Amino acid sequence: MKEKNKYYKGNQKKGLTPITSHWMHEIFNDQEVLRGVMEKYGSPINVHHLPTFNDNCARYKDLFESHDLKYQIFYARKANKSKGLVKQAFASGIGVDTASFKELEQSLALGGNGKNLVLTSAIKTEEQIALAINNEVPIILDNEDECVLTEQVAKKMGLRAKVGFRISGFEVKGEKLYSRFGFDIDQVTNFIASYVGDTKTFENLDVTGLHFHLDGYSTYQRSIALLTCIKIGNDLKRKGYPITFIDMGGGILMNYLEDERQWIDFNNSLQKAVTTGNNTITFNNNGLGYRLEDGKLRGKLNTYPYFNKVNKNSFLKEILDYVDADSGLSLATLLRKNHFEIRIEPGRSLLDQVGMTIAKVVYRKQDAKKQWLVGLEMNMSQMMSSSADFLLDPYIIHTSETSDKENVDVFFTGAYCLERDVLLKRKISLNRLPAIGDYVAFVNTAGYMMHFFETEAHLFDLSTNLMHTGTDEKLSFFQFIDDNKIVLE
Repeated sequence: MKEKNKYYKGNQKKGLTPITSHWMHEIFNDQEVLRGVMEKYGSPINVHHLPTFNDNCARYKDLFESHDLKYQIFYARKANKSKGLVKQAFASGIGVDTASFKELEQSLALGGNGKNLVLTSAIKTEEQIALAINNEVPIILDNEDECVLTEQVAKKMGLRAKVGFRISGFEVKGEKLYSRFGFDIDQVTNFIASYVGDTKTFENLDVTGLHFHLDGYSTYQRSIALLTCIKIGNDLKRKGYPITFIDMGGGILMNYLEDERQWIDFNNSLQKAVTTGNNTITFNNNGLGYRLEDGKLRGKLNTYPYFNKVNKNSFLKEILDYVDADSGLSLATLLRKNHFEIRIEPGRSLLDQVGMTIAKVVYRKQDAKKQWLVGLEMNMSQMMSSSADFLLDPYIIHTSETSDKENVDVFFTGAYCLERDVLLKRKISLNRLPAIGDYVAFVNTAGYMMHFFETEAHLFDLSTNLMHTGTDEKLSFFQFIDDNKIVLE
């Protein structure tokens, strides 16, 4: 009996099962709509579900409001380049964190202004700074040279610049936390007091806030950093500076996986495979950060921590509820008491369950090692972050009936003429070999996977980004909007 058209998750045994949303399965189930979208826009497509983005915004708002805090949320635009998400951010009542001239220029054209935008780019040009000053967008300053340039631009324009100072070097348990960004915590107060303000070197800079962003995912470190910023903010206020906000940046943990046990088992299995030299888990024995040296396991898993019990709202709540030993008050209480607005700049966590990437199968082959390689019409840059691999099981959508149900292990490969263009380094076990024209869906890719390293090598077109309006009506082709067609004002 022939198998009916259907979809299923790869690695049904010993997998890494991703959390998914109803809207994803609705698309998987509707072959007619999916085929129409793929035929019109080509492969791969990135689908973004706007109602889910709005829901994520609302949850963060609810948390801050439950603590009776004055707050502002800025969506970190660098996590995903789609214009539709910027418009949705404004429609959802939050702001946008911009990190380049084009991000700022587009965000202004999409409805942004000095109240719902911030400029945090690592390299700030005169052009960026002038655009921000002219639109009263706050600029987060990283170093003295940026202060010099911002002062020069503001003076030349005959305007004042709204600025915040980024701080680093927080002391936690007797050790300074290193970052290449920001003013050192031991010098920033004296620097501002000595050089910023009327009749001083930087007389056209209006300092209204403090900013920090920590690597890693320790809520304790974030709590100490926030507490320290509250103390610095109060010190600066006593010196006459109207510090009104403290911005914690982004890096808020999220959870991708349904089952913690699967995450633990995968990590243990990979360590064992690398240690024994019998790694059949990944492509060409890739240890994903682990390595064997002198018979001992070295390194660490160089991927995002895909399972996290504490994530998103509970991650932020741990920070806000942290109690200062000196005052006996929580950080949320200290923020209220000292009249500080708390700001965050989440990217990945605001995009949780918002997007997925779907590509078409174009060939199947066995290599010299008898490994099945399934070629997809996409390339590694279209699903790439700084992580060693994307550790979520994909979904396979069959477009034709077949009686073939032989289990097969495969690796998905891309279109670049590079040996390393392997889309997932993990081996994926399937119920049967995909047919040419079938689709493979990688879920929850909106945050830092779709665009962060996407290139046009070989003159390939960039992937098409679609905004899915997700109404309650039956799924239709007309619910998908090409992000390229979104008009700037």
